[in-house]
Amino acid sequence: MNDVVTGRGFRPARRLVELANALRAEPELPREELAGLLVRHGERPEDLTEEAFPPACAAELRSAVARMTAVLAETDTGRAARALNGILAECGARPRLTDHGGRHPWHLHVDRDEDAGWVDWFLAASALALAQILTEYGRAAWGECAAPGCSAFYLDTGPGSARRYCSATCASRARVTAHRRRRREDGRGDPPGRR
Repeated sequence: MNDVVTGRGFRPARRLVELANALRAEPELPREELAGLLVRHGERPEDLTEEAFPPACAAELRSAVARMTAVLAETDTGRAARALNGILAECGARPRLTDHGGRHPWHLHVDRDEDAGWVDWFLAASALALAQILTEYGRAAWGECAAPGCSAFYLDTGPGSARRYCSATCASRARVTAHRRRRREDGRGDPPGRR
């Protein structure tokens, strides 16, 4: 279970967002697809065989993702910090360095020990990643897309002011929709060729 830091923010935060969005789209995402997603985020395929990551573990991981999804949806920094503190306390939250017996580069873990299960590991790693992002930015630098019809989660770790949308596409669609609504309300209707 690899939590290597890469660039700004933690890979576990991006893994969390991708898992949260995948499970929103398909709440019963199959074990094989969960395993594939974890592999794309640096986990070793041999750690995700059906024996090492059985269907029961996949079900528990889906529940853990749902729990972290509530933190991703939290816009109040104080409430987000309290939720993260609760998860870190529950998971043991004693920082330790590990290289998983030489299989990975040295990195920080806050789960109980090397034998921690998938859920403990996932909750601890995700909470640590969000806690570090919160302290770096001084706010809950994540959110749920504000575009109508989109509920994707995103990380807001780029430069500039706080984001409200998961992508430039959603931001543009929302601006166009708001512009057209204002034109209709002003009695000007849609511009020619936009009907």
